[in-house]
Amino acid sequence: MYKAFIFDIDGTMLDNEGAVLHSLQALLAEKGIEVEQDDLRFALGIPGDKALAKFPIEDRERALDEWIEKELAFMEEITVFPMIEETLRELPLCGVVSSKNQFEMEHGFYPFGLAKYFDGIVCASDTELHKPNPDPLLKCMELLQVSPEETVYIGDSIYDMQCAHAAGADFALASWGARDHTPFKEAEIILKKPTDLLEYR
Repeated sequence: MYKAFIFDIDGTMLDNEGAVLHSLQALLAEKGIEVEQDDLRFALGIPGDKALAKFPIEDRERALDEWIEKELAFMEEITVFPMIEETLRELPLCGVVSSKNQFEMEHGFYPFGLAKYFDGIVCASDTELHKPNPDPLLKCMELLQVSPEETVYIGDSIYDMQCAHAAGADFALASWGARDHTPFKEAEIILKKPTDLLEYR
């Protein structure tokens, strides 16, 4: 049983994969870089500037702003996964660790009304190092005043699992957001649906 439940956002609480990949593909196309969407999947779960660093783009800071603007144009495509809110309502202590920066949080997370369920929120703007480094998760545990042994991190990417284990916490795979479960053999929990978490209170 866990005292704290810390969540990733993209692909875990929000079904926004299409918006992220469409907008990145459109941005790259404008810069003369043609990439198949499947080849952009590595960008899911890491900070945007780290994803853009993989491409020959001169002004990455400006490109990141353009990417965020394009993603906002796809906002109508983004939904909260079923049963997420019902689950959050029943859990005792919740946190967020996300690779979104503060601007992305304000425009791409807070509008969905989920922030009220969380006692600690850590985004990419809050730490120097990011997932898979454990620092963001350790910072969130500090905010929640819990130990790694009392914590489970819920996510959908390999970076999430690596972050959890590096921090000494358990990892629960949000299988509804992860296409391929093969890389997650070391996950302590495989969740079929969000409400499965309620068994671990």
